[in-house]
Amino acid sequence: MDIDKLIARINELSRKNKTVGLSDEETKERDELRQQYLNNFKRNFRQQLDTIKYVEDEENNITH
Repeated sequence: MDIDKLIARINELSRKNKTVGLSDEETKERDELRQQYLNNFKRNFRQQLDTIKYVEDEENNITH
């Protein structure tokens, strides 16, 4: 699912929960969507961390 659609659906369910409440099926869907979002966030964050290069490491490689 597209991240924008995922967030929109999570927000929609959240608003509904605050006003009229959610059915058991909707609660389950919301929990699954939240888990998908968190997994996606963690994966993207890990990719960003993996691309970080430390300046100290590069300086040591140049001088040695």
